[in-house]
Amino acid sequence: MRPDASPTARALLALELIQGAPGISAERLGDKLGVSERAARRYVGILREAGIPIESARGPFGGYRVGRGLRLPPLVFSATEALGLVMAVLDGHHDASDPTDPVGSALGKLIRALPAPVAAEAETVRRATAPAPDRSAARPDRETTTALVRACTEHRPVRLDYRSEAGSEWLVEVDPWAVVVRHGRWYLLCRTHRNDARRAYRIDRVRGVEPLDGAFEPPAELDPVAMLEEHLAVGWEYETELVIEAPAEAVSRCLPRALGRVEPLTAGTSRLVGSTSNPRWYAAQLAAVAAPYRIIRCAELRAAVRDLGRRTLAAAGED
Repeated sequence: MRPDASPTARALLALELIQGAPGISAERLGDKLGVSERAARRYVGILREAGIPIESARGPFGGYRVGRGLRLPPLVFSATEALGLVMAVLDGHHDASDPTDPVGSALGKLIRALPAPVAAEAETVRRATAPAPDRSAARPDRETTTALVRACTEHRPVRLDYRSEAGSEWLVEVDPWAVVVRHGRWYLLCRTHRNDARRAYRIDRVRGVEPLDGAFEPPAELDPVAMLEEHLAVGWEYETELVIEAPAEAVSRCLPRALGRVEPLTAGTSRLVGSTSNPRWYAAQLAAVAAPYRIIRCAELRAAVRDLGRRTLAAAGED
């Protein structure tokens, strides 16, 4: 805690420490608060004056603990804890049972605020759950994500220390527009200063964030999800073009934007233009189209579609 923290802030932290470590001694409480043992006892007195039942016991196994009858306490989350909870809800978290982890700490605060019967059941689930790791997920550093979310909110440019999947490293100055979660990945949608280009950077590959002076205005009527999906569909190794025997509106509803841009050709046909680095994945996505289609461009995609068709027929017992 900061040396200039107010008595109220120290008293609230004292309550949090006592709730998190029942039986904590005055000496240890003082160490955590950065004050003397006598001052720690004074903060306990402040809590009692506020109507919070803090019980104490003497002896080697004594210390402070919160008694029965405590009303809902104030829940004070740090920025890291708050964002950690959001991230946990969005894509799962594997350290929620660890009280030293920011998500585990925040979850503990919520559980302690619940009525005793409900809290007991929630704590049982929390401790007994063994989540299976999602191998495809790429969870970014929470401190890095917090810094980028703050920069987006404040419309403040930043300098990123970035490392690509291939291992290349560079610094880039950007206007951060939005943080977007799609397909198990966290992206920063932004505009680069050097090239005045729209980019989407994987946040788990950001090695450092440095705020810069100045401010910016994001694009009017920004739709971060739509813009990201469109961005993810261009610039890949294999360029694709297809004609689909279905209206553009119907095709757009059944295919992810990451496949490319859907354009109407006639009232009953449409064109899909995009790119991919994984033709096999692209072919599997096209299976969702319940209409005939022709591949106009991309030999690699044709090969992937043929292979998928052969395997599908074989699975159905067809020659």
